[in-house]
Amino acid sequence: MKNSQLNALSATEMASQVEAGTITCEQVARACIERVRVRDSVVKAWSYFDPGFVLRQAKELDSKPNHGPLRGVPVGVKDIIDTCDMPTEMGSPIYRGYRPLSDASCVALLRAAGALIFGKTVTCEFAGATAAETTNPHDPSRTPGGSSSGSAAAVADFMVPLAFGTQTGGSIQRPSSFCGIVGYKPTFGLINPAGVKPAAESLDTVGLMGRTVEDIELAGRVLMNGAQVAWLPNDARVRVGLCKTYAWDTAEDATRAAIDDAAKRLSSFGFIVRDIRLPSLFNDLPETREIINDYERARGMAYEWQVHNASISGGLAKTIRNGLSMPRDRYIDGLQHVEQCRRKLNSLFDDIDVLLTPAVPGEAPHGLSWTGDHRFQSIWTQLRTPTIALPTHSGRGGLPVGIQLVAAPYRDNFLLAIAQLVFRRLGRGPTVDIGAAALSTIK
Repeated sequence: MKNSQLNALSATEMASQVEAGTITCEQVARACIERVRVRDSVVKAWSYFDPGFVLRQAKELDSKPNHGPLRGVPVGVKDIIDTCDMPTEMGSPIYRGYRPLSDASCVALLRAAGALIFGKTVTCEFAGATAAETTNPHDPSRTPGGSSSGSAAAVADFMVPLAFGTQTGGSIQRPSSFCGIVGYKPTFGLINPAGVKPAAESLDTVGLMGRTVEDIELAGRVLMNGAQVAWLPNDARVRVGLCKTYAWDTAEDATRAAIDDAAKRLSSFGFIVRDIRLPSLFNDLPETREIINDYERARGMAYEWQVHNASISGGLAKTIRNGLSMPRDRYIDGLQHVEQCRRKLNSLFDDIDVLLTPAVPGEAPHGLSWTGDHRFQSIWTQLRTPTIALPTHSGRGGLPVGIQLVAAPYRDNFLLAIAQLVFRRLGRGPTVDIGAAALSTIK
């Protein structure tokens, strides 16, 4: 394989070949740097990228005798996550040029495992709804989703194989679906959030974005010190609950077709598929998400609001005003309602292994000012379940449309095992065209 095609390798393949000595960390870095050089003027995935610094890191990794499981694998870091050697600007002029003194926990753990911290990816302002300039790699006239917009775009465009995202509503699953990659939101709290700028602390979840389930599993093992996932054979009898949710009426034809097709094909492969209805209590989750988000975000941004409110976007300012004026009792009522829903959650999994549910309403919307609707993702964010978006389908416009799998809390390894089997069975939807030779390396 030519060096210029190394950026098309999965993280697992990169780490394996670096360990075997068939490629070097520097060669991988140069291939990814070249991809950024060629494409980022259109995609605009990076808020901070220093190719010289990347190469110095790569050469240092090549010279080290200790070989971690992610040695040489380039990783993008969402720009609300601290890095000791790069700015963390939060997508806001308030933090322009700000340099933390330490890495966030998640960054430090991957760095210790040999990962190459490649740069900072664009985030919506404070991981909220106000979009930046990142475009969808499949169609630059459309949003990549948000708020982990740069991470999703960088992975989808073969600039890096892995990136960090965070999710408070749908900020991992939505951009992953729109950009055609795998997006993993673990059970709440399993990836330590130290060093991540809070949005709404009772909802914020650090997660991973990649092009394969195996890559997600490899990085997740490093972050959570978990056992290796026991992958499932093709004939595994997986019990799937088809859960269209209360938002099904808002789904576009592309998502309806993706979910119905996935259910039909999985059934033909021997999966046991049956309909699951959410309890009516769950119907209020869209409202509780806004209550919790606004109240917590307003108080978490007290300093920025008091000192720099002129530099805060109109949309975020509205959220903060709403949160600051919200009575404490209304916030507590919202928290208690979500807790009631969580107590009912486990009964959904009494007779099934995983839920199959929409990831997004449809293809990525036109325009860059709106990052899309989070109603199909924020249900599971509030319920704190592990979820994964798989890029298995496309819409009429030829753009990616993902499906979402959900497992019971703390069944993360089981979810990943099922996701890998489902992905293997259903296949991958559209990918960004980087040439036939490079694409042939992607499984």
